[in-house]
Parts: sequence; structure tokens; C-alpha cells
Amino acid sequence: MALPAAFPSPETGTWFLGPVPLRGYALMILLGMIIGLIIANRRWQQRGGLPGTVYDVAMWAIPFGIIGARLYHVLTDWQIYFAVDGSGVVGAVQIWNGGLGIWGAIAGGALGAAIACRRRGIPLRHFGDAVAPSLVLAQAIGRWGNYLNQELFGRPTDAPWAVQIDPENRPPGFEQYESFHATFLYESLWNLGVFFVLLWADRRWRIGYGRLFALYVALYCSGRVWIEALRIDSVNEVLGLRLNIWTSIILGVGAVIYMVVSARRNPGRPDYTEAPREQAAVPEDADQVDAEPVERPEVAGSGPPG
Repeated sequence: MALPAAFPSPETGTWFLGPVPLRGYALMILLGMIIGLIIANRRWQQRGGLPGTVYDVAMWAIPFGIIGARLYHVLTDWQIYFAVDGSGVVGAVQIWNGGLGIWGAIAGGALGAAIACRRRGIPLRHFGDAVAPSLVLAQAIGRWGNYLNQELFGRPTDAPWAVQIDPENRPPGFEQYESFHATFLYESLWNLGVFFVLLWADRRWRIGYGRLFALYVALYCSGRVWIEALRIDSVNEVLGLRLNIWTSIILGVGAVIYMVVSARRNPGRPDYTEAPREQAAVPEDADQVDAEPVERPEVAGSGPPG
């Protein structure tokens, strides 16, 4: 049986429950958040945290992350909204139509998490290591929202794994092509691979002091560089390269440098036990748990999920 020339895009990315629209883009992001939070909560408990703390932090991190993601997208693709024929402020706030920048999401989410962790007296680097795998898994799931919106695909190709794009969603200059690189699929699979690498590395080396989060950033950036180079959507460029490629290179290199320096200064991973909520207080240094690693016997079942 012959393989299809490309797999089709859905006829619509929005369904209706009575008068209520159910937008696939938002549903995929929500699904990624839910699964990510469940895994993060489990990992946080395995690292000495209390059940439910991840959900408390998420109440700060998720809104900050969504706002940051949208701001990054609007600022880096401002022409879509504020050029002569742009959609204006109304279009800028219509998040359900797509347009979230991952770097803004990470920055905004980190700020929200930092505020929540500070209020609870939780070391931010320790928390970041616990949730890093769940973040990249949520990204892997959320990328399918781009498929439902028929957006952010790559150059034309006739490969069997290409995605068919409807004429109205093809960018100017590519109207004659029917199938394109499914960059949403490439990134989803890459992120899924990063998820398993993080779990393996954490189990193998007991990574601490924020290095697992840095490893997540470095691995994600390395994949994003080549995936971004395939995309043909209109974006701003710097010195001939897409802005997101420069962002990925800078952050990826920075993450690697951090891992090397941190490993020399603070090898291993300290143990941690989260204080009960009624006893929690903000320490003078919210990362003070990182200062003096404490050795204690391993407890059965305390490792990361496999």
C-alpha cells in the first residue's frame, strides 16, 4: 500500500458545545498543563516537598507565564498587530487565535514561581529542577495546538510525514504548495525525547542546584535552532537569522555555562524537606538549602518517575 503524500490538517480547530466555542489550541495547552502539573506534583514530593505545593505555585506561575508568552509574541511580531494593516490591540489580546512565545512563557512563569516560592520559603532552584521535565512534556502536548490552527509549519516538502495546509493558511509566496514540513510535530517529538533524557539524567546523576532546569533549557534550545530554521512564517530577523534562533543560541549557551560553573561549585544534590505550611517562613536566602548539602539514606521509591 502506497504511503500518503502528506497527512491532512483538521477541517477546523474549533468545535461548539451549544453556543460555547471549544478551541483546540487552548484545549491542547490546557491538557499539557494538567498532565505537567500531575507529574510535577509527584516529582516535587519525591524531592522532599509537600503534596499540593506545585498547584499552589502554579496559581502564580501559570497566569504570569501566559501573560509573558503573549507579550513576547506581540513584541517580537509586532507588525501583525501594529503595522498599517495590523489587527491592533483587539488582535493582540485574542490569545485563542494562537501566538504564544515559549521564552516569554518561561520568563513569566519563572517570575510567578519565584514569587510563590519566596512566599513559601522554597528554594527556587530546587523547585525548578523538580518541575523541569513536566514543563517540556507540557510543551510537547501544547504544540499540537499549532496543528489544529494550521500554523507555524515549515518549508514545502513532499515527504510522507509532511502536513497538508489549506490554501487560506499558506503564507504569501507559497500558495502553490500543498504540503509542508510539520515543524509542530518535529518539536513535539523533540520535546518528548528531552523529557525522557531529563528523567534518565536525574536518576543517573542526582542533578541539583538548578542544573536539571538548565539542561532542559540547553536541550530544548538545541532542537529549537534547527526546527526554527525550517519555518517560513514571517518574523523579525537579526543579521539574517530569525530572532528565535538567536534567542535559542544565547539561552542554550548560557545554560551550558551555568551547568559547568554550578557543577564545579556545588556538585551533587542536597536533600530537602519542605516545612509544613503553617511553619513556612521566608528565609533570608530562599536558596539557602543549596548552601550545605545534607546526606541522608535513600528512601525506597524516592527516585524520579521512570
